[in-house]
Amino acid sequence: MERQYLNLQIPPPDTAFGLMADFEADPHPHKVSLVAGAYRDENGKPWVLPSVRKAKVQLSEASHEYLGIEGSPRFLSLAKHLIFGPLTSRLTTNFASIQTVSGTGANHLAAAFLARYLQPKRVFIPSPTWINHRSIWEMAGVEVTEYPYYSPATKEVDMEGMLAALSRAERNDVIVLQACAHNPTGVDLTKSQWVQVADLMCEKRLFTVFDSAYQGFATGDVDEDAWAVRQFTEMVLDSNTYPGLCVAQSFSKNFGLYGERVGALHLVVPLHLSAQGARGELMAIARVEYSNPPRFGPSIVETVLGGPELRAQWEADLDTMSSRIRRMRRELRQRLEKETGKDWSYVERQIGMFSYTGLGKDHVARLRDEFHVYLLPSGRLSVCGLNDGNVQYVAHAISQVMKD
Repeated sequence: MERQYLNLQIPPPDTAFGLMADFEADPHPHKVSLVAGAYRDENGKPWVLPSVRKAKVQLSEASHEYLGIEGSPRFLSLAKHLIFGPLTSRLTTNFASIQTVSGTGANHLAAAFLARYLQPKRVFIPSPTWINHRSIWEMAGVEVTEYPYYSPATKEVDMEGMLAALSRAERNDVIVLQACAHNPTGVDLTKSQWVQVADLMCEKRLFTVFDSAYQGFATGDVDEDAWAVRQFTEMVLDSNTYPGLCVAQSFSKNFGLYGERVGALHLVVPLHLSAQGARGELMAIARVEYSNPPRFGPSIVETVLGGPELRAQWEADLDTMSSRIRRMRRELRQRLEKETGKDWSYVERQIGMFSYTGLGKDHVARLRDEFHVYLLPSGRLSVCGLNDGNVQYVAHAISQVMKD
């Protein structure tokens, strides 16, 4: 009898990557892709950040030797300072860092490590959230439970539902939170709401995993975008009851280094505990998965963050990207309101590269089939794909599919 694994069913293709392939094959002259989570310039082209371009010139003689399993110490130090800011000086033996294969690798490494050593009964993920959150934790063998995050009625965070769901979590359960520019909704908690969640986490002794994929890309201010992570970290450092947190940190969006797979995972535990054993275990998991992390992308990040001139240029680049996205939100809102006569103010209130439009699957299908405008079935729209040349076309197309 054939072994079962020899006759596995073919899984469905990844939705986002399938749509991007369909878009590439579409010959229509006015096609528009609003699928990919990647920044595009005013001409709809990939944009190499000027700071990154200058850094690459300085790396013309870059080494191609293996990094150690832990990754580049200098990169990890700079990454640590970027996300934790002034709190970095308080992170000593209670802290562990490891370089990862971008944010996906950081999330996966956190799940594999926590499933083995924290052994949570459940992991709570937002509804909705980045599709990989569920897949990563299911593969780690942890029961996945969704908590309400977004209210379609108010177009805001469902704070009441979120707190009610998290209050049912048990000690050492894991809560996944997005640090800023929530994917896919573009709706973030306010600072007062973050404090409410932090207080509940401390009271229930829950473990936090922050997914930080958009620091500096959301508001243009790296410190503002790290506020929630630092608030929770301070609570860990000042409390003996909060078990700790992980931060899965990606440099894909804020450096435009999508294909270089630059990331880091940081673990913080209370000051009376040591994370040095955890560092060794994280390295052991990394060793059997990929052995050594990428070198070239982190070298770019090191060069940019390691000197005042390129650091200043990078911060200006962040402002360029975040400002253009805000402008396109404003343009889309105004044109949609003119086309439909309805209130689309929530599109402008949202933040980051994604907008949760409220369009249904039928609307999205018609946009693709009749107007060659591509969105995810959830109605998530990548604002980065909009520009002055297509925003009116997109607004008109949306208005047409909503008429019936």
